[in-house]
Amino acid sequence: MGFDVYAIREQFPVLSRTVGDHPLVYLDSANTSQKPRAVVEAISEHYLMHNANVARAMHLLGAEATEAYEGARAAIAAFIGARRPEEVVFTKNASEALNLAANTLGSRLREGDEVVISVMEHHSNIVPWQLVCERTGARLRWFDVTDEGRLDLDGDPELINERTKVVSITHVSNVLGTRNPVAEIASRAHAVGAVMVVDASQSAPHEPLDVAALGADLVAFTGHKMCGPTGIGVLWGRMELLENLPPFLGGGEMIEVVEMERSTYADPPHRFEAGTPPIAQAVGLGAAVRWLQGVGMAEIAAHEQEITAHMLDRLTSIDGLRLLGPTEAVERGSACSFNLEGIHPHDVMQVLDSRGIAIRGGHHCARPLHRRLGAQSSTRASAHVHTTREEIDALADALVFTRNYFGAR
Repeated sequence: MGFDVYAIREQFPVLSRTVGDHPLVYLDSANTSQKPRAVVEAISEHYLMHNANVARAMHLLGAEATEAYEGARAAIAAFIGARRPEEVVFTKNASEALNLAANTLGSRLREGDEVVISVMEHHSNIVPWQLVCERTGARLRWFDVTDEGRLDLDGDPELINERTKVVSITHVSNVLGTRNPVAEIASRAHAVGAVMVVDASQSAPHEPLDVAALGADLVAFTGHKMCGPTGIGVLWGRMELLENLPPFLGGGEMIEVVEMERSTYADPPHRFEAGTPPIAQAVGLGAAVRWLQGVGMAEIAAHEQEITAHMLDRLTSIDGLRLLGPTEAVERGSACSFNLEGIHPHDVMQVLDSRGIAIRGGHHCARPLHRRLGAQSSTRASAHVHTTREEIDALADALVFTRNYFGAR
């Protein structure tokens, strides 16, 4: 049948809502995605018919819950090209996954070691590394960006060097939309013996993700941006690395044997999943990746590239609008951040909301990047599988209205 965006939209009941007299135009998917009915029904079915704890309740419901939880792990492993399900660790979000990476890898850092990130990172891929470097005496360094919003890979040829122990880079920027050459960066990191961490929160929902092709050692992403529920994230890791990392949190189910004097720990992934895990959320995320695969990740990527090209064309034609990031849909995700000259992003956001258009205004948890680009904050529109060209046209018309409204005051 091919990709039918209008048929897909019917699976998202929220998209039938109106805001006053205006149809809802949801362009805030980089913040959190809407959920198709199949995901909500899977969570509801689990709670209503199969609810129990996992790995410890030996009755029928416990077995069903464990099967569903581990089945979700297997589905996600297949979705990202993992070699085995045990390489998938469940967390509560990508922030926790990156904190897990930082704290476990941080156990290896010593004074004089270096960690490399970039100025375009989400705060979740900045602050954990700052904390670890403060604690260990390691030095935090970073890639700059070009004025176009691409990583400046050649600005400092010695940035990755023999002192580098970890490189942690976003796959796709949540502000600029820039898709970074993480495989190339991983090759440079591995050449000096460093571990490569990738934040895939803005790529996993929108395009085929192959962790092996990324060249990464650890990859983090979150469920709520990829049509799944809140409260669940993923850290994928090469098994050889996971087996040699210490626990992040202590508690039940992450242990092998506990004595009063000392404890030994379970094999990955359970070593990193202390306590009762997000069971229903995992079931929901499993349903989400199956739904995404049913639509087809390559088809989703092609649709979003077309929508992004249309959005960039419409946005860059508006007088007084400054786009942050690449102006062409090449090596680019669907998030488009911009400013209307002389109008605060919060005012833009409120006017658009009154016309039924949901976008985000602020620094998008990327304040250092905004400072680097000379912007206090920005307005961001972000598309997903259900976005139509008509919605992009509504956005552009509303931005022209907003510019004219404030210009006439």
